Amino acid sequence: MFRKVLISTDFEDGLYRLGCTIPSLAEGGITEITFFHNVAVQADRSVPRVDEDGMQAARARLEQTIQTVPAGTETKISVTCGRPSDNILQQIESSGCEVVFLGTPTRNVISEKLFGSTTMKLVERTPVPMMIMRPQMVSTYTTEELAIRSRNLLHYLLIPYDGTAGSTEFLEVLKAQVQKNPPPENHQYWLLWVIDDNIRRELRGDNPLQDAREKLHKAADTLRELNVNVETFVKEGDPLEEILRAADQYDIGAIATSSRGIGGLLRWSVPSLTRELLRQSWHPVLYFPKEK
Repeated sequence: MFRKVLISTDFEDGLYRLGCTIPSLAEGGITEITFFHNVAVQADRSVPRVDEDGMQAARARLEQTIQTVPAGTETKISVTCGRPSDNILQQIESSGCEVVFLGTPTRNVISEKLFGSTTMKLVERTPVPMMIMRPQMVSTYTTEELAIRSRNLLHYLLIPYDGTAGSTEFLEVLKAQVQKNPPPENHQYWLLWVIDDNIRRELRGDNPLQDAREKLHKAADTLRELNVNVETFVKEGDPLEEILRAADQYDIGAIATSSRGIGGLLRWSVPSLTRELLRQSWHPVLYFPKEK
């Protein structure tokens, strides 16, 4: 699905270790990888200055991490100094990447407001999709385990869908990406429709399960036309809980979502559900931004 990747790491998130798994990432179709690190500005008598030593040390650390690079794959290293979110956005533009990998810990709303989050700041500003991964998971994998995880990161995608205009628009964005960079034949997509049990039953229609299955089947067919393997299933319950449960049950590699890719009512609303997935999911979340 993606060819050019930007891997942004602060070294505490463990993502720099992906330099050891470049052959595995290449098996998924990635041909160009840029490793990026941002060094904080140093204050000398309240005068900001570029930390040249820190930048040099960061570059050396990334160079040591990058090991085997297969033929046909290009790797680059970029180190800057300044405000992380601004420099990441500049790097996205200059690298021409199609997706950016970032790490963010699971957290609640209160801790997010207290401590901030570079990733959450970028969610509203990024022009390209973001693959958001949990540092707690990446850092504990052995190199061999991480290689397997990298190979299968986009192998199985879980795509929440509910038939609204927002989710239909997201599906069109996904289809455009598939047409641009067709995934390997063995990749599998799962379309999940969750009927929110918090919505009053009389508002769901006479036969909500059957209606959902029929609409989901039609949506899946539009992806199958692109030679993509697609399975569908309908669940009833709390949307967030059912999505996370399905990710576990169906051995999902990542959950694909969008700022307006999940419509509906109540807790099935775009801002709350998408943000809660970003905050709570232990599975990687492939986030597609709202089109400008």
